[in-house]
Amino acid sequence: MTILFANKIHRISILHTNLCKVPKTSKVIFIKNRSSDKTYIRKIRYLPLIFTIKMLCVLQFFTSPALTNQKVSRFLDGLSTTEKKIFKEWHMARSVYDSNLTAYWQNVEHLHQRRRKKKLIKQPLIDQDYVINLPPKYNGPKLSVELLSLWQTFRSNNKPIVKLQKHSIPDVDDYLESAKRHYDFVPERIKESEYKRRYAIEALSYGLTKDQVVRVFALETGGNGTAIMQAGVHPIKKTGHPISSALGYAQLLAANSVNVISKHGAKFITRLEQIIKNEHKLKHRKKLQLKLISLRSMYRTARSIPHQWSKQRALARTSLGMGLHALNIDGLIGPWMQVVKLADIKKLAERHNLFNISGAKLELMNLAGPGTGLEMMTKVGLDKPTTNFFSRRSYYRNSIVHQRTSAQLIKEINKRMNVNLKKRGSREFVAIFDKILAGRNDRKNIHKSQ
Repeated sequence: MTILFANKIHRISILHTNLCKVPKTSKVIFIKNRSSDKTYIRKIRYLPLIFTIKMLCVLQFFTSPALTNQKVSRFLDGLSTTEKKIFKEWHMARSVYDSNLTAYWQNVEHLHQRRRKKKLIKQPLIDQDYVINLPPKYNGPKLSVELLSLWQTFRSNNKPIVKLQKHSIPDVDDYLESAKRHYDFVPERIKESEYKRRYAIEALSYGLTKDQVVRVFALETGGNGTAIMQAGVHPIKKTGHPISSALGYAQLLAANSVNVISKHGAKFITRLEQIIKNEHKLKHRKKLQLKLISLRSMYRTARSIPHQWSKQRALARTSLGMGLHALNIDGLIGPWMQVVKLADIKKLAERHNLFNISGAKLELMNLAGPGTGLEMMTKVGLDKPTTNFFSRRSYYRNSIVHQRTSAQLIKEINKRMNVNLKKRGSREFVAIFDKILAGRNDRKNIHKSQ
């Protein structure tokens, strides 16, 4: 999309929207403010000739074959007459579509800000606070495969030369390097089955159920995830590139790690101190003491900023904050980190009278954010498009939310969970839970018989 071309289309689309608000019995004129370069609409009774002329000028923009962008003009020079006509029609339609899509997302953001203000003053949300339509789809003319390939090659060849850099999203190695450099911390790696066992014990201690935990695991990791898995990277083949900072079974973001350590770090430290006190093997005791020193340092970092999500996100983007994220990989502290995030979501749901929440709804709150997930499950939010609850970037990055309402998303989450529960990793997790639960039942029966 050419920027100049799209901006003109966007201004005209706004103008068209404003025209629609003028009563049909009225006539309008367009008044140009030379100082601000803005066009205004003024309602008058008579001036049909001026109105007609001005509207024709606007319409002429759409019918004019000229394309203002030099790059497009250079591309057109290499096409035949027929190809030029086809390309111009496609380019015009795409530009209009892109402009409409931008206007759609601007309205989404406007309504999002309005809802935030209403929440602050505890005003109830109503249908008018949401967009009710899904994002526009492109239904215009299409280019042939050959012509589209020519255009893509032309654009690629004419892009400015930039220095190639490492992926902008940090990967696991980056988090490990930051942890070592700032906190002298190297996470303890254990067998995946043992990590699952510790995770399951931790989850049950918080009152989370097997169904809740395994279904979240199945959705977030595809059913074969590992403790070191990062979003965008295949957990087994190690192919792909990170698409976010999300790590582990519950896919905690780097900012989540800062949040968890800030909120629960003191409890983790006390817990680790008790483990050290009860450890009699000198070699293992020394390792735990070093881990405790690192954890205390990380806790100080997390508490050095206000307990606000925006501040925690900012810290998570720094090398100091990235080091905290490596805790998720650790065989001891990792399960604490991951599980307490889900436990906090469960507690929030219960404070809003959502008891025995399903795995799908727990995952919705994990995916969208706890507060946003709750809003999506309200009566007014259930039938609204998911665009209301995700940023434009997050919406297109998470294919599961595309072209769905909140209710449809919950249904789709359940559907994918059911498929991924059949994967090897999910089946192993279920078996581990069953073994732990069976052992607890046996101990209860022995206690009763005594």
